[in-house]
Formats: sequence, C-alpha cells, structure tokens
Amino acid sequence: MKKELFGVCPYVTSQKILTGKWSMYILYLLSEGPVRFNELQRRLPEEMTHATLSRQLKQLEEEGLILRHEYEQIPPKVEYSLSEIGEKFKTVLEALEIWGNEYIKWITDKNRKGTAKS
Repeated sequence: MKKELFGVCPYVTSQKILTGKWSMYILYLLSEGPVRFNELQRRLPEEMTHATLSRQLKQLEEEGLILRHEYEQIPPKVEYSLSEIGEKFKTVLEALEIWGNEYIKWITDKNRKGTAKS
C-alpha cells in the first residue's frame, strides 16, 4: 500500500495545492493587492472562461490561500485577496521569479548559440 504524502511531504503538499493551471499566476496577481473577479479575468494571459476562473478561485479559497470578500451593494462587488498563509507564498513567488528569469536567459542563450552554429 502506497503512503499518502499530502500533509507529510512539503513538496507533494505544495504540488497538490497548486495543481490548477493558473493557480500560481492568480496568486501572483493577488500578491499585488485585492483584485475583483473581472479584473483578474482581464489580466490573465489567455482567454479564460468565467466558469474556469471561478473554479480556480474556489479551489484556492478551499485550500485557504485566498479570501473572497463580498460587498453588500448593488451591483454586487467581490474582491479576492491573499489569506495569511497565502501572503507567506510571496517569498516563493519572488524565488520563482528569480529562477524563472534565469531560466529564460538560459533558453535565450541556448537558442542564440544554436542559431549561430547554423
């Protein structure tokens, strides 16, 4: 019988929580401050349906990474922000940004060297 590693291993736990295609990018957008639903949808790099974004946000809310604040007004206003544990993810995002930029440079250099040989 295989051992369940969720909640035991930090890598498996992190990977399972961040399974949504846009989870990490949504967390990045929210790291800059509260954002309304339609603004999030506009800022995502690809067309995303209302249902897909809604599902991703619900998952992140269930995991405790984000908070949903609904204002009692007409028209309705809903904002999303990072929770306390979500705020702690900012250091991970910063580290990923550094590594991502280094990897982009590595790819660019590799491609440049590849075209120079042709």
